[in-house]
Amino acid sequence: MVRVKRGVIAHKRREKILKYTKGFKWGRKSKERFAKDALLHAWSHAFVGRKLKKRNARRLWQTKIGAGARTHGISYSALMGKLKKKDVALDRKILAAIAELHPEVFKKILEKVK
Repeated sequence: MVRVKRGVIAHKRREKILKYTKGFKWGRKSKERFAKDALLHAWSHAFVGRKLKKRNARRLWQTKIGAGARTHGISYSALMGKLKKKDVALDRKILAAIAELHPEVFKKILEKVK
């Protein structure tokens, strides 16, 4: 049987793993076994973190829209229902920005849906 030397490939694989662990503490940045384990945890937490970030942003948008709506005497849920009924195609992100930065435009939107 022919001898296969895999030193170069194995080294590349190890270096690739260690490249991702830059900035980790202790042996997790320099030892392959610890680095692999650290990356498994880090990447799973990163995935969850991205979902939480989106969730928090949506909560903030809802709070801003609700605060803007309450100043004009309407609740958040009633406003969203009326926007849907009138077919106003503004998403929550845009509505929140308008409510926060341009209250006069937000007031016109509210008058249109009432």
